[in-house]
Amino acid sequence: MPSEKTDPRPGPDSPGNRPDSVPNPLSERPPELTTGEVVGRMAREYLKPHWRLAVSALLASVIVAGATGVLPLLIKHALDNIVGSDAWMLMLVAAGAIAATGVQAIATYVSKVNMSTIGMRIVATIQERMFGRIMHADLAWVGGTHSGRFISSLLNDASRVRDSITTSVIDLGQNLLTVIALIGAMFYLNWQLALMGSAVIPFIAILVRQLGRRSRKAARRGMEGSGNLVAVISEALSGIRVVKAYDQEETEIRRTSRAVYEVMEQGLRAMRSRSMASPVTGTLSGIGIAAVIYFGGRSVQTGFLTIGDLGGFLSAMMLAYEPLKKLANTQTLMQEGVAAAIRIFPILDITPTIASPADAKTLKVTDGAIRFENVHFHYGDGTPALNGVSIDVPKGHTVALVGPSGAGKSTILNLVPRFYDPTSGRVTVDGQDIREVTLGSLRAASSLVTQEPFLFDDTIRANIAYGSPEASDAEIEAAARNAAAHEFIAALPKGYDTTVGEAGFKLSGGQRQRIAIARAMLKNAAILLLDEATSALDTASELQVQNALSKLMQGRTTLVIAHRLSTIKHAHNIYVIDDGRVVEQGNHDALVAQGGLYAELSRSQFIEEPTAGSVASAKTPQAAVAGE
Repeated sequence: MPSEKTDPRPGPDSPGNRPDSVPNPLSERPPELTTGEVVGRMAREYLKPHWRLAVSALLASVIVAGATGVLPLLIKHALDNIVGSDAWMLMLVAAGAIAATGVQAIATYVSKVNMSTIGMRIVATIQERMFGRIMHADLAWVGGTHSGRFISSLLNDASRVRDSITTSVIDLGQNLLTVIALIGAMFYLNWQLALMGSAVIPFIAILVRQLGRRSRKAARRGMEGSGNLVAVISEALSGIRVVKAYDQEETEIRRTSRAVYEVMEQGLRAMRSRSMASPVTGTLSGIGIAAVIYFGGRSVQTGFLTIGDLGGFLSAMMLAYEPLKKLANTQTLMQEGVAAAIRIFPILDITPTIASPADAKTLKVTDGAIRFENVHFHYGDGTPALNGVSIDVPKGHTVALVGPSGAGKSTILNLVPRFYDPTSGRVTVDGQDIREVTLGSLRAASSLVTQEPFLFDDTIRANIAYGSPEASDAEIEAAARNAAAHEFIAALPKGYDTTVGEAGFKLSGGQRQRIAIARAMLKNAAILLLDEATSALDTASELQVQNALSKLMQGRTTLVIAHRLSTIKHAHNIYVIDDGRVVEQGNHDALVAQGGLYAELSRSQFIEEPTAGSVASAKTPQAAVAGE
């Protein structure tokens, strides 16, 4: 869908493009792992830190199982003593039943509370780690995946994992122990009838396993559908102005409806698989109970069993029915959690290729001089984006990059903060290879102002101070004044405490850009990177922004990508980039005189002289695009 903000499929000169060295595991279906492998990893990494709570929950489950297993024996003694008319024994049995059920209730509460606590802590840890991985991941890797996939995993998949872990420990552990305790009671009462009643359990296990596979498959497709749904909604909201401008509201509603119903359909399939477990378990258990009633009844008639033996045995079988049914449901529910965990693992396992080396040193900025030395860069399809680029940006100089769209200008700019690394060659700052210094010190040394600056849905004050959280109100206001933003901010109802809305929606393009410039001024970095900072503005806004930029560039080493050649006429040096190579170099007048590509680009635009005191100003519409 066309979007006015960003295309989720980055182009070859976009920071979102993926080089060969940065595989994106989220673009492919996750690997199939066994239930044991998934549960084992989750237990090691996420359950182990809470082992004390888990042990207490497990002990409580053992108590629940033991208390449940005692009940059939109490029923046996109660029935036998009814026949014998032993009132004292009946009172003891009744007291025992009260004690057993009371202990069972308390232990169940302890088990569920402890495991619910563990589940909530685990989902919080998973979400925190996932978001941390995404934030520290390579920009190319993040840009190659739709944000809807991340949001879906952070919210939906993590919650399913929590449910799976909680269920597997509470229900699987407790119910399994309870079934074992009750089967033990059955064998204690009569081993022949116990063998007969237990004969259906293997068949239940086989059928439940098949249902679990179906549930896992449906759950995986449902989660993929949920990711698509989030992506569709996010995209429609991001491009709402385009949607309305082209009268495509119904189109987007239909797209969303298709995604909604796909999620619903897969959810229904998973639900049907879960629900099938109960009737399957109930039917097979009923067959076992019927057999015990018949043969047990015959044994009572022949005197082989007492009424108490049969009553206690049937009680054990009936009590085993509910945990057995829950075990069947647990198996299918656990498979949904396994499917969610498999989707989460690729995010948790991503290792950024662009990171500080183990022996990294802090970048020491003296002059802020940048040098590109025979830099080559290849994209994911093997196409060379840069071929032997060598550029010098001396201390305090303004160097501009111009050229046709897709020439490689943004790639060059994005190598400076190490959004990605060159395939060969090197980039240095004051003679230091930027791959040998810490990322934190490298990025602290530069400020970036882009064509469409991003503002957070926060106050103007917070947006200006982003990256400089310790700045005082006076420093924030001084930066806004230097960026020609103070006047319009002061005119707002809440001034610097005005909330800008999502992505700065409440402000004009020129206002957003001046806040971004104020943010860069407050950071006060030695290196300034300008990525077409005025190309999207109207003439009046451009004048204001250019005046602000002229102040920002003073005394800083500046690398600028030029869309309008009028904005870089007075740059110290201009590099003309074409097909990933430097084809021309010089100042504006020299390049025009050469009659090459720059002169051709210059003739294609209507350029007027810059206003005094500004870097430059373009006052007429452009006839063609000179850069990206």
